[in-house]
Amino acid sequence: MNRVGFLVREAVVNLRRNALVVTGAVLAVFISLSLAFGALVLNQIVRVNTLAWQEGVHIIAFLKDPPEGGLDVDGQLALLAEVQGWSEVKNAFYVDKAAAFEEFKEIFANEPEVVDLVNPAELPASIRIELADIDTYRDVRFRLVANPAVRRVSSLGDQIEQLSSLSRILNFLGLGMAVVLGFSAVVLIANTIRMAIYARRDEVAIMKLVGAGNWFIRVPFLLEGLIEGVLGAGLAVLVVWVASRNLESVDQSIPLISLSVPVEFVVRWGVVFILFGALAGVLGSLLGLSRYLREADSSGSPPVKRTVEV
Repeated sequence: MNRVGFLVREAVVNLRRNALVVTGAVLAVFISLSLAFGALVLNQIVRVNTLAWQEGVHIIAFLKDPPEGGLDVDGQLALLAEVQGWSEVKNAFYVDKAAAFEEFKEIFANEPEVVDLVNPAELPASIRIELADIDTYRDVRFRLVANPAVRRVSSLGDQIEQLSSLSRILNFLGLGMAVVLGFSAVVLIANTIRMAIYARRDEVAIMKLVGAGNWFIRVPFLLEGLIEGVLGAGLAVLVVWVASRNLESVDQSIPLISLSVPVEFVVRWGVVFILFGALAGVLGSLLGLSRYLREADSSGSPPVKRTVEV
């Protein structure tokens, strides 16, 4: 137990002696993991909105009236039955002129003058389609456009495809950023540990001379790197969590887009990032120690700095 306490005290002493360099290492981990974690949260927001857009009506086929070469109501219902039988279609329903006018009044409820200008008979009937797989929207759209009874086809496929592409790009950037910045954090921690070893090289040399093993020397520095990594990662998680909570207050003012991030998502990935920060600290310490101890072992023992009195 006394040995454990000694090793912990040594790690704390190292941190206090090299406060400036340690602060730099903590900030490096903080900035690196903040950017990576922020990219992950942003990707989650895009993914949630993509899934929300993928639910409900994907395609609207506006139908021609009989004077324009379209079908009567029975013919339109027959077309609806045909569309419902397509393998790409999950659900489809018919909206007649009266229902279309009621929908129009709801959309322009705050602009009654616009509603007064519209003749309900001029609004087209339509078939609303929900797809089983949004990626098939082009095939369904092509078939509907080719039908002479269809006046116009509207779909959200392009917008959903753009969101999906953005989500894939963010996934790639987030992964690449995590790897590059995580490696940078490991290198900086390794440099911090090497500077700490250099500052205490005489003490390490004496420990080697009295028979201390490499692992007994390593442990305080490993604890130092572990603390640096956990502090930097913890700060990164805290900042991103606060930013994600603040997004909820903005969420209500932006229609059709959700900026809220589930607490479970932040907590789950926050734990992962803190563990990654701890691992980066330990790896950085091992890298910083390995070369020094290898050189010490090959030369027999590290040189002890001597002072000469005149």
